[in-house]
Parts: sequence; C-alpha cells; structure tokens
Amino acid sequence: LANYNTFKMLSHRSSGNCTDPHMRFQSSLYAITYTIIFIPGLLANSAALWVLCRFIRKKNKAVIFMINLAVADLAHVLLLPLRVYYYINHTWPFGSFLCQLCFYLKYLNMYASICFLTCISIQRYLFLLHPFKAKDWKCKYDVTISAAVWIIVGAACSPVPILRTPTLSNNTNTCFADLGVKQMTMGASITSVTIAELLGFVVPLVIIAYCTWKMRHSLQECQVPLEQRSEKEKALRMILMCAVVFFICFTPYHINFPLFMMVKQNVVTNCAIRKSTLHFHPVSLCLASLNCCLDPILYYFITSEFQNKLLRSPGNLYRLPPSLVGPAYILKYH
Repeated sequence: LANYNTFKMLSHRSSGNCTDPHMRFQSSLYAITYTIIFIPGLLANSAALWVLCRFIRKKNKAVIFMINLAVADLAHVLLLPLRVYYYINHTWPFGSFLCQLCFYLKYLNMYASICFLTCISIQRYLFLLHPFKAKDWKCKYDVTISAAVWIIVGAACSPVPILRTPTLSNNTNTCFADLGVKQMTMGASITSVTIAELLGFVVPLVIIAYCTWKMRHSLQECQVPLEQRSEKEKALRMILMCAVVFFICFTPYHINFPLFMMVKQNVVTNCAIRKSTLHFHPVSLCLASLNCCLDPILYYFITSEFQNKLLRSPGNLYRLPPSLVGPAYILKYH
C-alpha cells in the first residue's frame, strides 16, 4: 500500500499551470462495476454458449457470430475477479504477464464484440432483404469470417500492452489504470488513434446504422406478406439490439478516447478539458465492459429459437408444450 501511495504521488503530473486531478474515485468505481458485471456476465454467457453450441442445429441466422461474441465476453469476464482484487487491495501480486493479459483481453473483447455485432447486423440484413443471394451461404463462410476477425483484431490490439506496462511506472505491483503510458511521437499517436477510431468505431457505426435504416424502410413498404413481415420485424429487432449495445457500451469510450490520448501525450493543455477527459475515461471503460451483460439479451430476447430450445431443454423442469412456446414456423425459420 505504501508503494501504491508513492506511485500515485509520483504520477500526479502537471501540464503547464494545470494539475491533473487525483483519480481517487476510480478504484471504487471499477471494483463495484466489475463485481456487478461478473456474476450475471459469467452465468448468462456460459448458458448462452452452451445453448448455442448444443441445441441450435442450424448454424446460420448469425449463430456462429453469436457464439464468437459469447466467447469474447467470457474471455473478459473470467478475469474480472483479478481486476476487482487489484482495485480493492491496490496491489498486484500476480506478475507482469497476467497483468498484460488482462489488459489485452479487455480491448480484445471490446473490438471483437464490435466486429461480431457488425457481422450479425450485416448477415440479418442480407438474409432478409436479399434471400436469393443468401440461399447458397454456407456455415463455413461464417467460420472463416470469424477466424479472420480474431486474427485481425488480435493483431491490432497487440500494441496495447506494450503502451501500458508496469515497467513504465517502475513499480511491478501496479496494474490497469495505474500503469504509465508510453510516450509516442506525434505521428504515431495520430495514426494509432485514427485507425482505432475509423476502423474500430466509425465504420461499424455506419454499417449498423445503414442496416437498421434499410430494414425499417423495407417494413414500411405497402405490400409485404405477413410471414415475411414477421421475419423482417425479428431481424430489425436484432439489428436494433446490436445498435443499442453499440451505442451504450462503445460510443462513450470512442468519443473520449482521442481526447484521452491527447491528454496523456500532453497535447491538450486546457485545464478544464484535461480534467473532464480524465474523469470520464474510467466511466467510459466501465460502460464498455457492460456489453458482457447486454450481449446475452441479444441472444435470448431476439432469437426465438434460443428461447424455445432453452425452455425445452432436457434438464429444464418446466418443459413447455409447443403450443405455449410458439408456432411451428418459428422453429423452422428463426
């Protein structure tokens, strides 16, 4: 604890006439948020992964992307107890590698989730509005796309632990928010922020917004068969849920991220901007972790087949007759 307090005093840096605020509240914020997220995130994503892999026969309707989304969430959730331990005890006894791994998986979860939410939106849009083009789509295509997402996102997030390591703060007992930030050249800083913002936020945002708009426009057409309208409404609800998760969890972080990097690189010297940016950063990170609890809502409340299989699983004591869980065409088409 003495080493932690010493580090906090050394890290209390000034920029011009502005002294950066002591972020005393962030340890409590992180500890409370991660504790709240852990149990529902672990149970919901574990159940979702079990149902999606075991009971859903058709590996289409974005199920492959949902499985990968659940895996990404679980990878982050399983290490949350270590984060809670650190923010309660203010010391990290687990070594530098595990610290960097937790740090890496945080951002891997964020950008993998963004990519798979985008893939879900695109596939539901294409399958409903362009059924003839999608009829020959095969499961292996989704698997290939998912593998490509993991490789690209994994490689893109690899510099993150390098920029935030215990060696930068000269204290191996620190981790996460208390790590130092490696100073970068102006060109490297602008390039990294631009790539992260454009490819990790702006492009997925535009795609999800476009898919949502096209689905809503399609439903407003006059002559749409009842069964086709039902399918389009389900697809629209799924895409809307993707948009809600994206907006709540990832938009605040990516709005604040460029300012945060400029503050850390001492580009921004305005005192009010520096303080508001640094104060909002932990809040945006907590919101980003909230997707681990919101994503399972996407599986259960949007995918009716998920509901039916979960309710009628062999281990469920309350096995419902088909008449109570929906007509036969739901199982067939969704």
